[in-house]
Order: sequence, then structure tokens, then C-alpha cells
Amino acid sequence: MLIGIDEYSDFLNKLAEDIDIPPHKYKDAVDRYQAVGKWLEGGIYPGAYNDSLDIYPQGSFRLGTVTRPVRNGMDSDYDIDLVCEIPLRKDQTDPRSVKKMVGDRLKENKTYRGMIDGEGKRCWTLVYSEEKDYTGFHLDVLPAVPDPQVDRNTAIAITNKCDSSYDWSPSDPEGYGLWFDGINRTAFGLVADEQKKLVQEKAPLVYARVGDVPDQLVRTPLQRAIQIMKRHRDIKYGVSEHAPISIIITTLSALFYRNEPDLYSALKNIVDRLAAHAILFDDPASDFPGPITRTPDGGWHIGNPVNPEENFADRWNEDGNARAKVFFSWLTSLRRDLVDILDQDPSVAKRSAIGALGVRPVATKVHGKPKPWREF
Repeated sequence: MLIGIDEYSDFLNKLAEDIDIPPHKYKDAVDRYQAVGKWLEGGIYPGAYNDSLDIYPQGSFRLGTVTRPVRNGMDSDYDIDLVCEIPLRKDQTDPRSVKKMVGDRLKENKTYRGMIDGEGKRCWTLVYSEEKDYTGFHLDVLPAVPDPQVDRNTAIAITNKCDSSYDWSPSDPEGYGLWFDGINRTAFGLVADEQKKLVQEKAPLVYARVGDVPDQLVRTPLQRAIQIMKRHRDIKYGVSEHAPISIIITTLSALFYRNEPDLYSALKNIVDRLAAHAILFDDPASDFPGPITRTPDGGWHIGNPVNPEENFADRWNEDGNARAKVFFSWLTSLRRDLVDILDQDPSVAKRSAIGALGVRPVATKVHGKPKPWREF
């Protein structure tokens, strides 16, 4: 007896649920970043042209593709990214001052002052440790100002520190989020009601009514496929500098998603469409259609869908195309471990998926003691 698409897809969904952020953790994260946002809103920012700061999440938390981090075989802290957009005119301030304003305001709060993990290249990081649950949070607060030089009302300029100097970097996380939402909209409409009901039934103490469950806890086949791919990447490569980056995985997956109704079909078709681009290694001049391209000088290009001038693959031609090689090698492993296994016995296929996603070896510590994963 071979495993069927429906059975295997349901199993992958169960694995994806286990590597997702649970509802109570999600609510904790929201409560905390809203508290930080309220504190930042109460600050004084010289030169601001109004009193309305724009504070919002970005990255996987915003996109609904959060995956529980793994470090050395144990659960690690969730990374939550928060934009703090101050209403300052870019041409009347500088990135050092903006970065300092946000850092100084956080340090005015004695609780946050003790949680700051130094000054990062682009953000200030608050570390939330947990007493009852090993898994905590890193909240990255990204200082930014509106960027009028870009013809998009969601464009921002973020602070970027290099050694002792500061400069601006263009960004548009909200524009990217809206782009992703547009691709995900049809699938979201098909699954939202049922999934919200299931979340409420599993976490009635967190969400008393179905209507209380936020859209950000709904997961479409696209979002689940991205979570599965990111987790497989984490287990295979750990913190390797050449590992595929999440923004590339997310962007390409969204571009290749065709509203497949189940997780397995979405994952398979995304991986197949991505793997076809490997022809660009042998024939850099190929006019193979797709979002991964080679430039006339042999460089790699994956454009930001909301800012085509930004190349997500700008480092793929470094170190002898090392990142590009790892990306396509990873796709081969992903296909072997999770996609091309429908010709196997169900128990064999499921063991392959569990091993590839690192489910069994990973433990969550509760009061210092490892808690084993549940059986599937």
C-alpha cells in the first residue's frame, strides 16, 4: 500500500502545525510588541511633523510564515520584527539620529533598558526570556522614516550601521506584505472560516470566540509550504552563511503558487518550478523564463516584486556562486526528503518527513526538563 496525496498532505499539515507559533505564543508576542509600540509612541522625537508614529510587524510574523527556530537541536527564541516609522523628513534628519532616538526612548523604560541586547546593525533587540516555557522572544525594533524619494506611499528608509558610520537603506516591508496578501487572497478566502474555528476550539482560553481569532493565524497551502521549506532549510544547514535566505524562499514560492488546494501539491509544484531554473548553471545565457535570471556578466538576479531595482540574489555570485549552488542542492534534497516519496509505504514516507523536518530530535524544555514531541 502506497501513501496517497490526501493522507500525506494532511500529515504534512500536522507537522507544519507543530513547527508553527502556537496561539498563546502568538498572543503573547502581539501583546508585547503592542506594549513596546505604545511606549515608543509616548516619546518625543525632535523634528517630527506630527505625533503619529507608525508601528507595525514585518517579516514572517506579518506574512503568517513563522517557523519555530532551532538551535543545536533545541527550540530557540522566536524572532519578531517590528518597524518603528517616525514621521521625520528624510532630508532633514540622519540615520544616526533616528537610530539613537529609538534606542534612547527604549532605555527610558527601566524594564526595556535591561532587555536591550546591544545595538544591532539595523535594529534594537529586546530579549524576552520565559520562566515557564523555554521558548522566548527576540523583538527587533527597526527605526525608519518615510522615503519620499520612492514613488510608493509604503516605502521607508531604514537605519543601517556599518562600523561607526550610519547610512540609509531602502525598504518596503508593508508594500511587500500587501503584495503577498494579494497572491494569498483566494486561498485565504477558502480556508479562513474553517481554520479560525479550529484555532478557537484548540485554544478557547486564548480566543473565546471564533471572531476573536486574527487573520494572521490562518494558514493557506502557500504559507504552510513556505514554513515546511524554511524548516527543512534550518535542519539541513543550521546557521550556515550560504543557506537560502527566507526572503528568497518566500518570494519565489509566492511567485510559483497557483492556488493549489492542498499542501503537498503546493509544495511539489513550487519545488518543481524552482528546480527547473538549475539550467541557468549550465547555460547562463539561457532565456529560460522565470524570476531567477542571469545578467550578461554572469551574475544572478531575483528581483524584489515591489522594488525591481533591489536584487535579493545580489550575493549569489560571491564565493564562486556558493549561495546559488547551495540553493539548488537544497532543492534536490527537499524533493528527495519531502516530495518524491508517494511511491513509498505510508510509515516510510512519514518517517522521512519527520526526519527531514527535525521533529523528533528537537525538544522543548519546560522547567528545565526536555518535553518529548507527541507521536504522529
